[in-house]
Amino acid sequence: MATVKVSLSDEEMRRLEELSKREGLTVEQMVQLGIHDLISQPDEAFHASAKRVMEKNAELYRRLA
Repeated sequence: MATVKVSLSDEEMRRLEELSKREGLTVEQMVQLGIHDLISQPDEAFHASAKRVMEKNAELYRRLA
């Protein structure tokens, strides 16, 4: 099993701890569930989401180029 180190802001950590407590899970379990949900999505859903983000931010990307 691999280990990943992730940096969170104080606010992100606070919110994650609150959610974990409310759900009766550890912070680690919440992170694992979130990652599982993300990587379990069909490829088509990921591509559609990425396309929406790219279109939404097209103006910003053009300005930065």
